[in-house]
Amino acid sequence: MDLELILMQLFSGLALGAILVMVALGLTIVFGMLGIVNFAHGALFMVGAYAGLWIAAQTGSFWWALLVAPIAIGVLGMLIERFLIRPLYGRTPDDPLLLTFGLGYVLVESVRITFGTDGIPFSAPEELQGVVDMGIGYFPVYRLFVMGVVAGVLVLLWLALEKTRYGLIIRAGARDPLIMRVLGVDVSRLWLLVFGLGVGLTALGGVLAAPMRSVSPEMGTLVLAEAFVVTVIGGMGSLLGAVVAGLLVGVVVSMTALFAPEMATIVMFALMAFILLVRPQGLFGRPGLGA
Repeated sequence: MDLELILMQLFSGLALGAILVMVALGLTIVFGMLGIVNFAHGALFMVGAYAGLWIAAQTGSFWWALLVAPIAIGVLGMLIERFLIRPLYGRTPDDPLLLTFGLGYVLVESVRITFGTDGIPFSAPEELQGVVDMGIGYFPVYRLFVMGVVAGVLVLLWLALEKTRYGLIIRAGARDPLIMRVLGVDVSRLWLLVFGLGVGLTALGGVLAAPMRSVSPEMGTLVLAEAFVVTVIGGMGSLLGAVVAGLLVGVVVSMTALFAPEMATIVMFALMAFILLVRPQGLFGRPGLGA
């Protein structure tokens, strides 16, 4: 087996990891700042892909789908937080968990009724089709585009959280909501925006992933499992952990598919079990927040 094949498989793993990073970021932001385990996360990823598919069909433009779908599904996330999840604050953690679990089924069945059960292809725009010579082999242009978009989103998210007043308020509110209320900050509005951001990031991952897999009602099921694996490995509530763990899982799965294809599906769960044994809080999680 030559070095070029291994390096190309490594790049494929990074492209897969980029999608996992985007999805896990949405899950991590919501858990880290609201303390909610969102079991509808995979379904919202799927709804984002279908929203992108529908917008692209109506406008004839992938770029409009990439821009509008995450915003629209982010707004849907804000409505979910405002009218379904907010009344459950202050109750046991099981209540929002069970609500989002049921909501996921509602979303999946609604999409089945609306679009059918068969997978629907979603083509990348013409300018992002084809391959590019990277010196070590040919790699799909669209996957390089996905990696670039995710990198750009990570930079913007970091700047927003670390360099702006709103980012400071969000981070402070995650640590001590009571103090923020005393200081006159509308924490309810803050949580609304955070939940919408998390869902919007997930929907963006769905739109980006759609040309790499067929769009189907079941596409969010595996993604939900993958997102939880990445979040647990990186550390519950850790944004840096979501990034590192997403790329790590993508590379491990891709390389395993090259050397032992029959193990590719389960290797991420084996990696999660190992991390939990040696570091229960995850790679970057704080003790007490570990899974």
